[in-house]
Amino acid sequence: MKNDKESEKDELRPEYKRTDFLGGLVRGKYAKRMKESCNVIVLRPEVADAFPNEEAVNNALLSLIDIAQKTTRSTRRSIGSPKRRVPR
Repeated sequence: MKNDKESEKDELRPEYKRTDFLGGLVRGKYAKRMKESCNVIVLRPEVADAFPNEEAVNNALLSLIDIAQKTTRSTRRSIGSPKRRVPR
């Protein structure tokens, strides 16, 4: 098991040399691209506490989408039979 101090070091493994990397070493080089293309979201702690797992979150969101679509969809009113006019 690694020592905590050893794992915190920001150094290359002994078998690598800085000269092996032509473009140089840049921390976070791909962070922006990863953030744009990644579909991982971070929930607020109080929201995360309400759900035991990923499936529960997905089910809740799918139910919410279903309810929203049912309530915002324009409904077609039935015309029914025309009202009779009372003769004057």
